[in-house]
Amino acid sequence: MPTASPPSAILTDIEGTTTSIAFVYDVLFPYAAARLERTCAQAHPGPELREALEQLRAEHGRETAADPPPPFGDGAPYARWLMERDRKSTGLKLLQGLIWDEGYARGEIRGHIYPDVPPALKAWREQGRRLRIFSSGSVHAQKLLFGHTDHGDLTPLFEGFHDTRTGPKQDPAAYTAIAAAFGLPPGEILFLSDVTPELDAASRAGYRTGLLVRPGNRPAEPGIHPVYGSFGEIG
Repeated sequence: MPTASPPSAILTDIEGTTTSIAFVYDVLFPYAAARLERTCAQAHPGPELREALEQLRAEHGRETAADPPPPFGDGAPYARWLMERDRKSTGLKLLQGLIWDEGYARGEIRGHIYPDVPPALKAWREQGRRLRIFSSGSVHAQKLLFGHTDHGDLTPLFEGFHDTRTGPKQDPAAYTAIAAAFGLPPGEILFLSDVTPELDAASRAGYRTGLLVRPGNRPAEPGIHPVYGSFGEIG
């Protein structure tokens, strides 16, 4: 049986794939939570903060009565309510990214990247493979994380970053849109994630897939997806 050719491009998730879940929940989320009120209460918010708050207000207006949110206020009460529920809110992710920006700039946060990831990314680029990120965290937050790591600035390795504004991560249409951004047939793209439903969605869009099983990751049934313990195992 002939061996399948290597993928032309690789799309990767972040949390649980390139980066430990503990870093997100034990470092990033608490840092943002401690600064929600101060950030949302700014008397003269800049355009990026206004955009995040406008997005949050629109999301607040669409909430159902089944689990009623608190009054919107300046945005902080609703943002905290979303964080407590670990909701994949676009507005919340935009707001968190702005808060983390300050932490990275001050050197209070360093982006965690598994040590097997940088050499694999660099090797793939040297082989001519194209790389993009797809994460529920905002594009701004993605660039901050990869731009402030103990391995240096890794952002030049990627040609593009995608967040939930591209589409939900469990919707095949999002992966179709990213394939169009690559300008490649879906079958030439490998998607890496630690979440099986995301891989299922990518597979339905025609992608190749790989399930990352890292220490501390949530249990996941691989189903049809090949399983890898590190990026170094991926050919």
